[in-house]
Amino acid sequence: MKINSHFLDLKDNYLFSTVGAKTAAYRAAHPEKDVIRLSIGDVTRPLAPVVIEAMRRALDDLSRTETFKGYGPDRYVYAYEPLLASIRDSYARKGVAVSFGEIFVSDGAKSDCGNLLELFSADNTVLIPDPVYPAYLDANIMAGRRIIFADANEGNGFLPMPDESVRPDLIYLCSPNNPTGAAYSRAQLKAWVDYANRLGAVILYDAAYEYFIEDDLPRSIFEIEGARDCAIEICSYSKTAGFTGVRCGYTVIPDTLERGGVKLNRMWARRQSTKFNGVSYVTQMGAAAVFTEEGERQTRENIAYYKRNAAMIGETLSSLGIWYTGGINSPYVWMKCPRGMDSWSFFDYLLENANVVGTPGSGFGKNGEGFFRLTAFATAENTAEACLRLKTILK
Repeated sequence: MKINSHFLDLKDNYLFSTVGAKTAAYRAAHPEKDVIRLSIGDVTRPLAPVVIEAMRRALDDLSRTETFKGYGPDRYVYAYEPLLASIRDSYARKGVAVSFGEIFVSDGAKSDCGNLLELFSADNTVLIPDPVYPAYLDANIMAGRRIIFADANEGNGFLPMPDESVRPDLIYLCSPNNPTGAAYSRAQLKAWVDYANRLGAVILYDAAYEYFIEDDLPRSIFEIEGARDCAIEICSYSKTAGFTGVRCGYTVIPDTLERGGVKLNRMWARRQSTKFNGVSYVTQMGAAAVFTEEGERQTRENIAYYKRNAAMIGETLSSLGIWYTGGINSPYVWMKCPRGMDSWSFFDYLLENANVVGTPGSGFGKNGEGFFRLTAFATAENTAEACLRLKTILK
């Protein structure tokens, strides 16, 4: 018996596990310290009331024989029509037409970002931005796929563009980006779409943070002409609606997207029907309420709360003369480490001197060295206190 030896090529610890372990060790050694976490991208605001009410109604349905639900409808890979309709209508408001059969409901974007790789041969070459959300890289290392990187750096605003000298088969893009918070313009995304179509490549487009966009930027890659022929879009309720503990997302695979003479939509439907039994009815009904008129209003109140936190962090860094990106169309602020410190040295310095936890940029790739990610998902009170501490130690 042989194991998948590609797992041995992974780093020993997932980035956020290392951050968590170091933070826990510091807290154990200094129980009197008030440590503020601006590291992992977990939400703190409660679910919107309209979502809670929808989930309560769904629970009531499950309590009565005449309204009880088991597996979801087979024809939509276990997704219920009210949720599909709300997703379809949310796309229509962005000027994008999608059908029920192009929407696949999942337990979150992270799962689909890795599982979609099963549609493609391990012989394919994948292009991943650097720095990058670690799950993209790790999933491809596990598969033994050849990986090349698109350099994101301060010079290009951490928004790498196509390089005609490289020819990938798969391309990961995330906008607004995790970890950098940078977001592509329409013209920049059009360049990526045209590039992918020229090569016959497929873009795996992570749009988990699209509800944080406030500028005139595309919220879906399908707003770009030609994207239906080369892109798969992966979306999440985790940051949009605070579903990090509830778990729900969705992926859109256009019916027109073909490779090797095969529709990828049909391949994914077959894969999901074999390996996935769908998201719970209660969760789906809660998610269906998110994109109603009242649901969007309440959801945007929570997003505005986090964006005020991001603005607070950005204003603090600006007052200290520290370069950063993100924080406007994103809950992430990507700052340059002060005083020439490397990423982990700044992590230790910030933890020990300000009792604030962030995420070292080097954990997201070689181009993240010398940078640091702060998140806006803490409470407003903790964010304000963290900013005060930053000013105190860095002024």
